[in-house]
Amino acid sequence: MDLILTQTLNGLASASSLFLVASGLSIIFGVTRIVNFAHGSLYMLGAYLAWTLVSYFGAAEPFGFWGGVLLAALLVGLLGVVIEVLVLRRIYQAPELFQLLATFGVVLMLQDLALATWGPEDKLGPRAPGLKSFVILFDNRFPTYELFLIAVGPLVLLILWLLFQKTRWGTLVRAATQDREMVGALGVNQRLLFTSVFAFGSMLAGLGGALQLPREAVNLHMDLSMISEVFVVVVVGGLGSVTGAYLAAVLIGILHAFGILIFPKITLVLVFLVMAVVLVVKPYGLMGKAPIGGARGHGPAEPLLLPADKLTRLAGLIALLLLVLAPLVAPDHILLTLTELVIFALFAASLHFMMGPGGMASFGHAAYFGLGAYGAALAVKWLGASMEPALIFAPFLAGIAGVVFGWFCVRLSGVYLAMLTLAFAQIAWATAFQWVELTGGDNGILGVWPSAWAVSKLNFYYLTLGVCVLSILALRLTIFSPLGYALRAGRDNPLRAEAIGLDVMRIQWVAFAVAAFAAGIAGALFAFFKGSVFPTYMAIPRSVDALLMVLLGGVQTVAGPVIGAFAYAGLSEQLMKATMYWRFGLGLSIVLLVILFPRGLVGASLLLRERWTRQPEPAARLAVEGGR
Repeated sequence: MDLILTQTLNGLASASSLFLVASGLSIIFGVTRIVNFAHGSLYMLGAYLAWTLVSYFGAAEPFGFWGGVLLAALLVGLLGVVIEVLVLRRIYQAPELFQLLATFGVVLMLQDLALATWGPEDKLGPRAPGLKSFVILFDNRFPTYELFLIAVGPLVLLILWLLFQKTRWGTLVRAATQDREMVGALGVNQRLLFTSVFAFGSMLAGLGGALQLPREAVNLHMDLSMISEVFVVVVVGGLGSVTGAYLAAVLIGILHAFGILIFPKITLVLVFLVMAVVLVVKPYGLMGKAPIGGARGHGPAEPLLLPADKLTRLAGLIALLLLVLAPLVAPDHILLTLTELVIFALFAASLHFMMGPGGMASFGHAAYFGLGAYGAALAVKWLGASMEPALIFAPFLAGIAGVVFGWFCVRLSGVYLAMLTLAFAQIAWATAFQWVELTGGDNGILGVWPSAWAVSKLNFYYLTLGVCVLSILALRLTIFSPLGYALRAGRDNPLRAEAIGLDVMRIQWVAFAVAAFAAGIAGALFAFFKGSVFPTYMAIPRSVDALLMVLLGGVQTVAGPVIGAFAYAGLSEQLMKATMYWRFGLGLSIVLLVILFPRGLVGASLLLRERWTRQPEPAARLAVEGGR
């Protein structure tokens, strides 16, 4: 009984911390429809600023500690205003995924700003004045600060309810959550409303981080570790529902507290298992609502994908010819870089097959990349296979996973689908990380070398180039096949597609499996390229890399993911060589690209070319002006 009570209280304390951050994210999404990836960074900055201010004011005095905590939350709220005005306000009309890309760029920038300001060492915070002791519960000691946190969650929930129900601002926020276009049509200043909402949500994130000061050391990894759990809370509770976020936080906090005792081996993915189960049973979360109209669409209709014209094909042939001739003049280190870039181009193209024609965003596509790598490694280690049969076996393992995971995922849409892919990817990652007997755990599988004829850098480069080019061409042909056209019909108007006899869900399921199979090919090549396989191959950062490659290149074009892979991976490598603060440079580049080229690099170039070709000749333009 003592243990049950203690773990329940621990779970409720963690739930309050999760809710503070998740409520801000839920409010921001409900009004602005932006999935703010930088919310975890605001939480981290709240902790760092609180540490600095409390140290400056003096932690021994109540005013020094609590004043520092509240001031830190306010400063994070002001930073939210800066982010909204300088970045997000310029891209509200861009697709949701490009907004997500911009917020990820902000994450990279804030990480390096925190590194430059506070250094890489962990910062230990002081204990809260007046809450340094403990209480006796059933002969067990329990910290009074944890009891304080337990009370904070319901108190904040009550304040939010009063704010949204009893104030004009809260009424406008609730109205914007339901129909923000109508709120704008009624004369409400949307810019001011969006800015105030983002500032308020940011302040809640900063407060959540500041209140963690007595509980854990402040470090540079707080942002990504928190944002993954907060996304889970918001999605499980229902996007835009603050009450749902609190219920989800309590559910996850309690399950996590007891999961450590009952199922210690699944604690790494317990929250994602919960999310997967909830989304399968209730596709819009515990208290979420289906989109108005009830359609299963994936957003507005995208521009029509067209086969490449002669000029584009010529450019592609020239690029391929340069890649073929590159080994004749490139040194070994450039050849290794090109090999990696070609593999990433196939990885990005496989994700684009889902996102572009299918409209299905995935936050966990690295699962299939990693399973392809593990398939090749396991074939070599346990089956004694050489490289050739291992390359054939590996993508089938990834494809089977795509069939299983896709069966559940295609029943959802939008952010819910993307988050379910993330849940399955985390389950696959945890399996690889903890099944030490099979996968080696975090030590990985070593000695995954190519066959004797492909050991040389030159031969393996041409093998990789040939396999990846053929795979990308196969994906392109599929996009312009009947399957590809049916997939796009289901993306743009699922109700009409089903009315003419298309089984939209089954078509998307097939696309899911095809994308997983192609990603498995890239993963298998990467395993032989590196000579080893580790669980990090299917971790969240790898999935984010693939998403960034596709978005930077442009979702609306077939060549976009290939160009995006070369641009993103190449830029990352050069910045890492140039400065230790390479994340800031990469993040700034991403933000500028999203603002300047909201359709991606290839999409923007095609738009400029289209405008140029439509421009009338000088004589004709003068004649038109003269006629006026």
